[in-house]
Amino acid sequence: MKTVLCGLLAMALGTMAAAPDREFLVGAAVAPITPPLPFWLSGYAARTNMALSVRSPLHAKALAIEDRAGQRVVIVTTDLIGLPREVSDAAAERIMREHGLSRSQILFNSSHTHCGPAVWPNLQVLFAMNNADMEQTRQYASTLARTLASVASNALAARAPARLACGNGRATFAINRRPPRAVGAQAPAAPTDHDVPVISITDPNGLIRAILFGYACHNTTLGADFAEVDGDYAGQAQRELENAFPGCTALFLMLCGGDQNPSPRGQYAHVENHGRALAAAVRAALGGPRREIHGPLRTAWREIPLAFAPHQRADFEAELGSTHVFRQRRARLMLADYDAGRPRRELRYPIQGIALGTGLTLLGLGGEVVVDYALRARREFPDHPLLVAGYCNDVACYIPSLRVLREGGYEPVDSMIYYGLPGPFAEDVEDRVFRGLTAVIEDLHRRR
Repeated sequence: MKTVLCGLLAMALGTMAAAPDREFLVGAAVAPITPPLPFWLSGYAARTNMALSVRSPLHAKALAIEDRAGQRVVIVTTDLIGLPREVSDAAAERIMREHGLSRSQILFNSSHTHCGPAVWPNLQVLFAMNNADMEQTRQYASTLARTLASVASNALAARAPARLACGNGRATFAINRRPPRAVGAQAPAAPTDHDVPVISITDPNGLIRAILFGYACHNTTLGADFAEVDGDYAGQAQRELENAFPGCTALFLMLCGGDQNPSPRGQYAHVENHGRALAAAVRAALGGPRREIHGPLRTAWREIPLAFAPHQRADFEAELGSTHVFRQRRARLMLADYDAGRPRRELRYPIQGIALGTGLTLLGLGGEVVVDYALRARREFPDHPLLVAGYCNDVACYIPSLRVLREGGYEPVDSMIYYGLPGPFAEDVEDRVFRGLTAVIEDLHRRR
């Protein structure tokens, strides 16, 4: 894939050095990641046809930020269902080797569009691929890792003096898709998060050159009957902003929207309407009060074990006899692990922190994180302005809160079939994640 470079300013490094009063050096880059056609799309078990056409192209985008002391971070966003560890690790290793960065300085995020390509081995249980399809999917994943490293390199090469500021808008089309569970005689309101955090990057002349913005809502406006490549509402919002600010690169961060759906949904007009609503929320934030962000940059990375509920071989031997084809496929994967003497007992889970001075801390959580995590994090860490993103670095499965886990249903239980994992997490999953989050925030604080 040919990488398309979108530098913030056409300035040489020597010119950068001539601006001693600059706050940051920032660069942005864009690369196409639309798959070759025909290609399997990911996200819906009910989808049985490969995509034969493209409604809107898909992109990987990178934002590279360097502070006065030379500390750097790279944020890479993708119009994809999710990046498995196999792809993000390969891309990160190449970036680290070529640019001398640590893993904590590189964040990957996926929009979770359900009209994007299958990314092997993510959600492999969904597909009945023949050998040719499987080879095509593996090749796409391999090429994707190289493209992600390349777009990050291009963003680093495009660094130029810039200022950062953050603000917040509001979009209300996300709804909690889980039915409320009654407590006593009254069902509590299902939680949502309508905040739209926005980081603006402006050049020395005050022109907006990049916008990083987020929202907590599944990119599932289009259903399983839609078999074209498309970025859903997040892709539409990015196009709207780039049209509104010529020369600007708009990057979308998927937040903690694991249990959130767009409403209404089902028609392409809904994609356009939600994308425009989100873009309008971003523009409102840009026109409203914003906090200027100052250095230094600090980063932290932790990997913690999340334990699965107990299981045994007999559970999957019984599941192998199910009439449910996806349960059969999951059972085969689990029995192969037992045969190899390494049944899956826990998930290695990444938690990342990027502190932009004291102005904003970006927390990157792996997996499809439900909204409870962002709401609790903001309550528990009120002294730290937070942007909490899910779908970062490794989208291995849903990450339920204890409330969602005890309620049961699709996110904590049934989805594990399609992700090819042994079953629900143990009940300490939320506590483990928050111990990890606390450790990451403490790591960032110690590095001031």
